Amino acid sequence: MTIRLALGAALALFAAACSQPQVPATPALWEVSGPDGQHGYLFGTIHALPAHVDWQSGRIDAALERADRLVLEIRQLDDSAAMQAIFTRLARTPGQPPLSAKVGAPYREALAKLMQQAGLKEAQFADVETWAAALTLAQAVRGAADGEGVDRALMAMAGTKPVEELEGTARQLGLFDALPEEEQRDLLDAVVAEAASAASNENRIEGYWRKGDMAAIARETGRGMLADPELRQALLVDRNTAWADRVAAMLQARQRPFVAVGAAHMAGDEGLPALLAQRGYTVRRVQ
Repeated sequence: MTIRLALGAALALFAAACSQPQVPATPALWEVSGPDGQHGYLFGTIHALPAHVDWQSGRIDAALERADRLVLEIRQLDDSAAMQAIFTRLARTPGQPPLSAKVGAPYREALAKLMQQAGLKEAQFADVETWAAALTLAQAVRGAADGEGVDRALMAMAGTKPVEELEGTARQLGLFDALPEEEQRDLLDAVVAEAASAASNENRIEGYWRKGDMAAIARETGRGMLADPELRQALLVDRNTAWADRVAAMLQARQRPFVAVGAAHMAGDEGLPALLAQRGYTVRRVQ
């Protein structure tokens, strides 16, 4: 399970652009309908996608045009300073043990190498909680993205339509902050363990997303950090259940949402398409 796929919008703090030949993509899109005329759409995203990937299509444009609102995990993506301020407020507690003492013994050498490569010092984490150190290292592994990702592009495409959020920055980071220390350390171990293969993993995931291969993405959600039962429950299953309830409430209120969240949240029997189908909606993949 790659860092980007697992942690999603929590890492979307900044991005930059570059110019490369365009690569076509046909990511997965679903239409949701209900017995009383309810209607909406589900779209799995990648939060930091290279700018040269051409993922927009007539079907996506038409779905967003028919929708009456865009619904994202986090609406505040265009205000990285505010996101960073929330992160800083939640992340710091004085008297933290050394970071090297928080990571499992088998990963300490890899942690030292990762920090050296990223130009980070252990003293910088003196008052940083374990989950926040894990996200900081994950961001260092990911580096500066070379595109602004699908979420920001959808916000621009939505024009004057309202943009709503399923979680928001404070709530999403609060999920990590609320993890028991043992699970925070499991998260840290997973980030360090995956660091060496992060680039190849992310290229593989991007390939699955471009092809709309949700079966492959579902398999990825059973690996790495989300193979840990407690992390999986907190970071994927519980959130998907809460989001399915929110989307169902929108549909019942005759709203027409275009829901765009990380592709991992759309995958498998615990993904939003399956959960909405369990609630009695007809969910049909249209791309």
